[in-house]
Amino acid sequence: MFGRGVRWALPSRCPGCGAVAEADHRFCGACWGKLRFLGPPWCAGCGEPFAFDRGENARCGACLDSPPRHDGARAAVAYGEIARRVVLRLKYGGRAALAETVARPMARLLPADADLLVPVPLHRWRLWSRGFNQAALIAAALAKASGVASDPTLLVRRRRTPPLRGMGPRARAKTVAGAFEVAGRATAALGGKRIVLIDDVHTSGATADACTRALRKAGAARVTVLCWARVLAGEPHD
Repeated sequence: MFGRGVRWALPSRCPGCGAVAEADHRFCGACWGKLRFLGPPWCAGCGEPFAFDRGENARCGACLDSPPRHDGARAAVAYGEIARRVVLRLKYGGRAALAETVARPMARLLPADADLLVPVPLHRWRLWSRGFNQAALIAAALAKASGVASDPTLLVRRRRTPPLRGMGPRARAKTVAGAFEVAGRATAALGGKRIVLIDDVHTSGATADACTRALRKAGAARVTVLCWARVLAGEPHD
């Protein structure tokens, strides 16, 4: 009785626009229709969608020209109006519950043999100012849903980097090069492990590659990338 009263007084809201929704973490029809969920056929390297099936392990031109360090990147949805709005509400609006919202569709893409979830870390100064790391919240929600452990302290950002917004791919890569390292006490635990790197948005892949380099150097056998949204080739982004 009390629970029904609370739901009536505080109804579930759409994560995209705030309209009354059927249940928690459910989008309204209008916002749902604006989300583009991603799936095969896509590039085996970066997850860029293909217009037709090019065969198993096919890669896009960008990945053939400059192969990523990681073993494949996947995202639940394409970066667009609603996906962006959810990210902003999670990161800057204090809507921590949205971590579960984005983790739910990400869970279908989680590798079946994953050993450990590792969120992309924030620099300590940014973490103190924001109060939380959105990637760590998403990883925790995925861990709860999947049973795969998450370690938000294993990977650290050793130096502060400026926002990558507005930079080209080369500038992004140069900015984050060497910015990440594995905490000393965690090196032994990484040997031979299949790691899934968790983040909110995949743009150029520069951050994912920098993190992958640190994880592989510490002994990880495989690093795949899993995000809520990815920027598609030719699409505008922040």
